[in-house]
Amino acid sequence: MRGQDSGSPTLEQVAALAGVSRATVSRVVNGSPKVLPETVAAVERAIGELGYVPNRAARALVTRRTDSVALVVPEPDSRVFSDPFFAGILRGVSMTLAPTSSQLVLLIEPAEGDDQRLLRYLRGGHVDGAIIVSHHGRDNVLQELAQLPLPIVFSARPLGVEVPVASVDVDNVAGARTAVEYLVSIGRRKIGTIAGPLDMTAGIDRLTGYKEAAAEAGVSEAIAFGDFTADGGEQAAMQLFDEHPDLDGVFVANDLMATAALRVLSQLGRRVPDDVAVVGFDDSVVATTTTPKLTTVRQPVELLGARLAEILLAKIGGAQLTSPEIFNTELIIRGSA
Repeated sequence: MRGQDSGSPTLEQVAALAGVSRATVSRVVNGSPKVLPETVAAVERAIGELGYVPNRAARALVTRRTDSVALVVPEPDSRVFSDPFFAGILRGVSMTLAPTSSQLVLLIEPAEGDDQRLLRYLRGGHVDGAIIVSHHGRDNVLQELAQLPLPIVFSARPLGVEVPVASVDVDNVAGARTAVEYLVSIGRRKIGTIAGPLDMTAGIDRLTGYKEAAAEAGVSEAIAFGDFTADGGEQAAMQLFDEHPDLDGVFVANDLMATAALRVLSQLGRRVPDDVAVVGFDDSVVATTTTPKLTTVRQPVELLGARLAEILLAKIGGAQLTSPEIFNTELIIRGSA
């Protein structure tokens, strides 16, 4: 049943029907914990009966909340929409935000060299907090992001940042070591790697894991660098196999580049895994679409996204979280190695 007048129900009408003060209704609407459960129930019944819809702008003035959080991906849109990693992160974040009142705002790389535009947006009170994914250690933007007066959580430790920050990642070093140790265990002795970019934590750590495992096994290093894209992986694979045609194993720092390496090996007439065994990293959807299917290091991407959102919501609620959280990886064996 709606109120007597034809306009939208008001806070006062809700208060009258619930038998409480306007201030109490306001506290219930704004999620204050300082209201008795039976009072909350009465107010919620009145809201449902009247069809009252809170004024979000007015609520924001009271709570200083926008009920919006940003997922910041400083990558070109062509990569964001082609790499399954980002879809997995987005699913995990969205799944966690779904039961809450928070809406997700996706911010993709701004115009070249326009990091200040992103910083102005985040400083401008448009969102309650931000998750930073796939960041590169360029200039001072990561340091500036970490020092914003805004709850922030990073998808990996941000390079060059000197203040404590909350972050979530997998053990990339251990995952890469596992991949190379597996290649050694199946008899491969000339093992190269297609590494990721060295301005990203994942690129650095996965290369470190490769080098550590190669050194322990007495394997000579053979390295080419890609950019975590299929095109970059193809160029790196052509360089690697041109410079080291005798390789019998290769660890590739993500699945997209690994699929490109499989194509290059096919073009070169090298059989996988008979001549060259290939191991990727991610266990993304593309790992099961290749021929042969890709042996790869699984990282729990959706779980990472969910945990990023959980930490951000906790920080928005006042929690002081500044420690990194690290998840384990798992080797998934398929046909390529």
